[in-house]
Amino acid sequence: MSTSVASAIEAPSLAVSTVIFTLRPCEDGQLKLALPLVKRIRAPFEGQWALPGGPLKPDEDLADAAASKLKQTTGLEPRYLEQLYAFGNLDRSPMSKLEDRVVSIVYWALVGTVEAEKAIESENVHWFWADELPKLAFDHNLIVEYALWRLRNKLEYSRLAHGFLPETFTLAQLREVYEAVLNKPLDPANFRRMVESNGAVVATGERLAGTRHRPPQLYRYDSSIDLTDLGPLGEKQ
Repeated sequence: MSTSVASAIEAPSLAVSTVIFTLRPCEDGQLKLALPLVKRIRAPFEGQWALPGGPLKPDEDLADAAASKLKQTTGLEPRYLEQLYAFGNLDRSPMSKLEDRVVSIVYWALVGTVEAEKAIESENVHWFWADELPKLAFDHNLIVEYALWRLRNKLEYSRLAHGFLPETFTLAQLREVYEAVLNKPLDPANFRRMVESNGAVVATGERLAGTRHRPPQLYRYDSSIDLTDLGPLGEKQ
C-alpha cells in the first residue's frame, strides 16, 4: 500500500465490550453459568445476538467505559472486572471499507447471583447459558470461548468464586459454584481437602440457620486476599 493511500485511511475505531458471567438456576434447580446478550438493531448482523458494548469515547477510561456500558445495557454493576483481550482481526466484520474497521477492547465481569436477578431483561436483552450460545455477531463466540477459558483457569488459583457468592457460605454452596463454572461434578471430600489446603477460605464459627438437619458450618473468604492478582495493573484499573 502506498504512503498516499495509507494516509487517506483513518485509524480503526475503538469499542469496548464486556462478557458478563453470573450463575442462574436452570429448570432442575441446579446453577448454571449464564451471560446476557443484546440483539443488534442495525447492520452488520442486524437481528443477531451480541455482547454488550459500544464505541469508546475520547474522554473515557477503558475500565470505566466497560462498567458504564454494562450498567446502561443490563442495569448490573460487576463485583469483578478485568481486561480480557483486544480483538481486531480484519475478518471479524463484513466490512466494505478499511475505514469501517473496529478494534474491540474486551473485559470480562462477574456478577453475584442475587444481583443478577435485578438485571434488565427485554426483547433485546436476554440471558443465555454460557455453554449453549447461538451463532453470535462478529467474533463474539470466540470472545466468549476465550473468556470462559480464562475464568475456568483462574478459578483454580484465585478466589474468583467469591464473585458469585454472598459474604458467608457453606462448603456445599462453594462447591456448587465450582461445579457450575467448571461444568462438571466434583467429589465433596476431595473438594473439602482442596479448600482447606489453600487457606483462602476461613470458618466464621457460625452455622447456617433454618436447616432441617445439623446446620452446616459457614465460611468466608480471607478479605486480605484479592479476588485475583492483577499485579501492578490492579492498582490502575
